[in-house]
Amino acid sequence: MYKYLMLRFFGSFITSFLFCFILYPFFIKKLVILKIKQNIRTYGPITHFKKKNTPTMGGVIMLCSLIINSLLWLKLKNRFTICLLSCILWLGLLGIYDDYLKLTKDKKGLTIICKITIQLIFALFITIYLNYAPPNPNFANLIRIPFLKNFNINLSYMYPILLILIIIGSSNAVNLTDGLDGLAIGNTIIVSIVLAILAYLASNRNIAKLINIIPIQGSEEISIFLMSIVGSGLGFLWYNIYPAEIFMGDSGSLFLGGILGLTAILIKQELILLLLGGVFVIEAVSVIIQIYYYKKYNKRIFKMTPIHHHFEILGINEIKITIRFWILTIILSIFSILSIFYKVI
Repeated sequence: MYKYLMLRFFGSFITSFLFCFILYPFFIKKLVILKIKQNIRTYGPITHFKKKNTPTMGGVIMLCSLIINSLLWLKLKNRFTICLLSCILWLGLLGIYDDYLKLTKDKKGLTIICKITIQLIFALFITIYLNYAPPNPNFANLIRIPFLKNFNINLSYMYPILLILIIIGSSNAVNLTDGLDGLAIGNTIIVSIVLAILAYLASNRNIAKLINIIPIQGSEEISIFLMSIVGSGLGFLWYNIYPAEIFMGDSGSLFLGGILGLTAILIKQELILLLLGGVFVIEAVSVIIQIYYYKKYNKRIFKMTPIHHHFEILGINEIKITIRFWILTIILSIFSILSIFYKVI
């Protein structure tokens, strides 16, 4: 079975979708019985108060789906498979524990410093490993600039710092984006599809050379794993679309963001992630700007952050915001693919 890549590619997508699609109704009922529901911020948009009794921790089923599908469809001896499974387990368990604290002890959950410290430990492990076993030894500390042909920058000792920032940044960016029904998971699905295509193209040395991307031996396993995310994501989105029957929670958003960042690193498309995941970047940057500006001038630039709440308070319908952000990610995805196939120099 492992010889047939397309079989594993589509099999991974279908089984992950069916797993989530079938199990979520039972999981939602169980969460309702256990009264595991979302805590709504008192200072958030007033339109969110009606979501008070919506079950949360939907990421648990997605995490289980990804683990089971990896056992079914991926080559477990492949080093990229091990890296990706390590990511979902480490950051997934972090998210589950954070959600658990919010529901039982402290509504705020883990402190930001605690979260980032745990994420940093994982990022350090990955960085140390890739320092000794880079995806492509010929491009170990190099990053390729989008839209430029054969234009690489050697970051030398700065490259490990970039890897750490990407993993921590992407994990928290997706977490911050998870504030509207279907917003985070919809954008994650789109980004995952593009990354899956790039991972597949990089796995074939001849194709990689033809379109001028860095070849990565064994990266086809990454594309199969990402299709599991797409399938699981669609299964979750079926119940998370407005009005949501279940929320993802940190148990899903933290590891999904980490996977996107780690994938970009493993297939040597670090800078394309900034373009491809532009919506996640905007959400995170809006929070940073708001905090900085408020501490310095005691004023707010946005009515509320992350920025999707700003648009909500302006009176834009939640569904309209979500779909417009999806459209923006699709546009950015097109530009990301163009940056691979079209080189100006």
